[in-house]
Amino acid sequence: MKALRTIRNVVVSFAILIAIWQLAFTFCHFSEALFPSPARAMKALVETFQSGAMIKHIGTSMYRFAIGYVSAVVIAALLGLILGVLPKVFQFVNPIAQLLRPISPMAWAPFIVLWFGIGDVPAIVVVFIAAFFPVLLSTVAAVNNIDPIYFKVSQNFGVKQPSITWKVIFPAAFPQIASGAHLALGSAWVFLAAGEMNGVQSGLGYMIVDARNNLRTDVLLATIVVIGALGLALDGLLRLIEKTTLKAWGGGEA
Repeated sequence: MKALRTIRNVVVSFAILIAIWQLAFTFCHFSEALFPSPARAMKALVETFQSGAMIKHIGTSMYRFAIGYVSAVVIAALLGLILGVLPKVFQFVNPIAQLLRPISPMAWAPFIVLWFGIGDVPAIVVVFIAAFFPVLLSTVAAVNNIDPIYFKVSQNFGVKQPSITWKVIFPAAFPQIASGAHLALGSAWVFLAAGEMNGVQSGLGYMIVDARNNLRTDVLLATIVVIGALGLALDGLLRLIEKTTLKAWGGGEA
């Protein structure tokens, strides 16, 4: 029943969105070349899939995103666990992290292109930067918020490092780490498209730039829809992984 309600809610939400889009198209004063109707955008979407262009660019973007995001989450979580159990060290690292965190990954784009050239690497680095700090800081905060009773029990049973980190600290901090990973997912996915607008000749971001340059606003909107749908799917996949992990540790819903 819960799954059916979720599907119903998604269908109704999308129907409302398309209706608003259609109303805006009907009553606006722009030509269809500047503001395509839902039907025209859907036609362009079908055409790009039939030609194979959309599938190719989706595959390229997902490849870049997977490498950048997964590597950022793994490295940031490991570093966060270490810094979380070494608060005196984190006192010196925190000011640097707080200084770098608000800087948009795109601000580094000129240097990234100069250092790594064009191709997959610049987009991967942009995704990495976008995902790194949310996971790092949430992991450190999660470790600091662990109930001290866990450490007392571990000491009573003679558990020492590194077993405490992997058997006590990481499972206890995982829900908050997962929350940081959710924030990082949205940020990284947004900046992936932005990163692909500079220094690359493929990917969904490149498709947007190419459609704009060729005045194919229908393809542009179709690509935007695909980016949103993939972001929604990635978020759902991450939630499924989180629930499965919590369930395996006895903390998830049945």
